[in-house]
Formats: sequence, structure tokens, C-alpha cells
Amino acid sequence: MYLLREHERNHLLLFNSFLLLPFSSRSQKLHLPIPAYPSIFAPQVIPNAVANKTVNVGLVQLSCTGNPTENMQKTTAGIRAAAQKGAQVVVLQELFRSLYFCDVEDYDNFNLAEAIPGPSTDTLAALAKELGVVIVASLFEKRAEGLYHNTTAVLDADGTYLGKYRKMHIPDDPGYYEKFYFTPGDLGYKVFATQFGKIGVLICWDQWYPEAARITTLMGADFLVYPTAIGWAKTQDAATNEEQYGAWQTIQRSHAVANGIPVVSVNRTGVEGEMQFWGGSFVANPFGRVTYQAPHLTEEVHVEALDLSGSDRYRTHWPFLRDRRIDSYAPITKRFLDEE
Repeated sequence: MYLLREHERNHLLLFNSFLLLPFSSRSQKLHLPIPAYPSIFAPQVIPNAVANKTVNVGLVQLSCTGNPTENMQKTTAGIRAAAQKGAQVVVLQELFRSLYFCDVEDYDNFNLAEAIPGPSTDTLAALAKELGVVIVASLFEKRAEGLYHNTTAVLDADGTYLGKYRKMHIPDDPGYYEKFYFTPGDLGYKVFATQFGKIGVLICWDQWYPEAARITTLMGADFLVYPTAIGWAKTQDAATNEEQYGAWQTIQRSHAVANGIPVVSVNRTGVEGEMQFWGGSFVANPFGRVTYQAPHLTEEVHVEALDLSGSDRYRTHWPFLRDRRIDSYAPITKRFLDEE
């Protein structure tokens, strides 16, 4: 049996005590007015990165309109605000250029797609170079006639287009009819070596799958990011809302724990049709502790310092990667183990 050292027991007791707190005491109140847009630009002091051990990550949580030009302008302002607050990497929410159109199956929505690289990545590359920041941008990709993907592009701090990740797991549920629009990703899992660290990029529905987080970690990611668009039905009761948000955050925190790696999740906010997007973007350290959580119903631009040196410390004291029995995992490639 593995015996916990005293400091490990203390860490575990603190972590368990946190998990036992009522959800309402760990989250922000849900009934808050949406402030005027400029309020997201409040000053913030963030420590400088040191020897690639710390990276300042900006989370841009915004509401969207039906006008892609307005959304791009608003997002650009958010990126500038994050850079002004000290961000070195800026992560945007899923499909930031438009409303979340996957709530319906409408052929006209394919007109929102664009090539990657293309107009949006050109705009963001110029901005990345100007500000000296890495930008992680989720876009609707038109790959070819009749072939579309939910794709995230990464622009390095010198404006270089580093490549893209295509969402692997595609949902098809009420309010999230993504299979109508998106072909599953075929580029595999991706890690992007940027000027400020190796970023493992996954997208929204990918966040529910531990396999995706594990593989991306094993590819050498320093931290994981999840551009996201998820929310509550407007008619849903508060208890269900809390349960759903809690599950969403918990599964991603578990990826941080199991892999000893920071996790950054950026969601949209605002009401769109019958959906209240629940915001609540957050950052978890390599042991799953939430170091920052955004409000649910308001826009927010925040910069959080990630201590990348923490992964080695947590992985040394909790050596999950060391003790993996890779010789026993072949059954995981089966859909279900119902055959003799």
C-alpha cells in the first residue's frame, strides 16, 4: 500500500474539504446583471514569466451577437485587454465569431465557415505579432466544398501560424446538433510548441473524454486548453444547473489531477435563443485546485499565472504516469467489452 507522507496527507485533506463544500459556496451567484462592455478591461497585476516556468494565460469570456464583424471587433478588444494585463497566451471561447449556431440544423449557417488559414487567422496573426502574444482561436473551418470542421488555430507570438486542431468528439444532442455541421477531426491530437510553452489544444465536447486529455499530455503538453460553448436551458431549475456545471468543471479538474497538468477552460456567456451559456471559465492547477473561476452571467477578461514547474512536483509525489500499466490497456480501443 502506498503510504502518504505528512505533507501529502495535508494536501489531500485540504482538497477533500474543498470538494465537500456546498457548490453554492464555491461558485459565484448566478443571478447577476450583465455589465456594460468596457468593464471587462479593469487593470490587473500579473507577475512576469520566469525562465519558461510561469506563463500568463488570458481567458476571454464574452457574449456574442449575430454579426461576425462585431464579434471579431469585440474579441480583438478582449485580446488587447488581456495583453495589457500581462497575458502571454490568450485563449478564446469556442466559435467566437458567431452565435452558437448548432442549436438548429440550418444550411444557411454553413456560410459562416472559412478557410484555415484564412481571413480570421490573418487578422489574429497580425494582432499576435503586434502584441507579442500567442492566440488560441476556435473557428468554423471550410476545408473543401461540403466538408467542414470545428477547428482551433494557434498563432505564435511573432504572428506565425503554427497549425490547427480539429475537434475529435462531435456531439449530437438537443441544442447541440454539431454532427449536422462538423466532420470529426482527422489530424489526431495536437500539441503546439509556442514561444511561451507547449499548448495542448482540445475543444468543448473533447473535455468529457479522459483519453483525449491523457494522449495530449503524453505528447508533451505543458498545459491543456479547452475553448468551449456550453450552457443551460433557460427553463431549467437551479439544482440541475448547479449539477451540470459541477460535473463539467469536475471532469476537467480530474484531467488536471490524473495528468499532473494545468487546465484552462474558456466558455462563452450570454443568452442565445433558448440557451443561457453558463460562462464560468476557469483554471485548475496540476492537482485540480481551481485557482480562478469567472462569473456565470457576465463577460470577463482575466489573466492567470500558470506555474509550469508544479507539474514535476505533483507528478513526483503522485506518480500516476510512472505507475501506468500500459501493457493492460488494449481493451480501451474496443467500443464495449461484451465479446468473449
